[in-house]
Parts: sequence; structure tokens; C-alpha cells
Amino acid sequence: QVQLVESGGGLVQAGDSLTLSCAASGGTFSLYTMAWFRQAPGKEREFVSGISYSSGRTTYADSVKGRFAISRDNAKNTVYLIMNSLKPEDTAVYYCAASKRTLILRTTQSYDYWGQGTQVTVSS
Repeated sequence: QVQLVESGGGLVQAGDSLTLSCAASGGTFSLYTMAWFRQAPGKEREFVSGISYSSGRTTYADSVKGRFAISRDNAKNTVYLIMNSLKPEDTAVYYCAASKRTLILRTTQSYDYWGQGTQVTVSS
């Protein structure tokens, strides 16, 4: 059983940057594909970014491409989401997720473990 704990959320202004962290425990972190999802009020949870177990592959939603960057440190069992040029539409609860699959998939059903989320609010 893998436990995921997100941190780093907060209230920022449009154009600011924020870095989210997700610390994993209880499993072999380096074997999991990791991803970030987000869920805004009244909307479905959506894929933001994913990274393969070896960091060799990353992928992003079109809405964040060029502004967000995902990385992982397998020695620290941690995955990061660096968010730049934040917009009000980035406001959401951000969730970290882990998958046993080697492909970076974009559906919530493809992920086996989830964190409880961290709130990101971007004011205009």
C-alpha cells in the first residue's frame, strides 16, 4: 500500500509560481508512474502531468504545457510539480497519483493510489 502526501499549495496571484511536492511511502516509489491531477469546483478531475518511473518520459495537458514542469527524485520518494505563470483558471485541488502501469495514462481509473490533495488558488 502506497501513501501519498501532497504539500506546497496556497494562495498566489496571477503570474506567480508555486511548487507542489508529493511524498510517497509504503512502497517502491521508483517502480511507479506518477502523475498530477486537479479538480476545480463543479468540474471533473483532470490530468495535468505525468512522469515515468525512470523520469525518461513526461507528458502534460495542453492547458499547462510550457508553464508547468514535473520531476521526481526517486532517492527522496518525491515527485514535484513546478507551476509557473499561474492563471486564475489553474485554481483547483491538486492531487498526486501513482500507477503500477508503465504507460503515462490520463484517466483517473489508471491510477492505483491517490493523495488527499492540496489547494491551489490563483487570484486575478
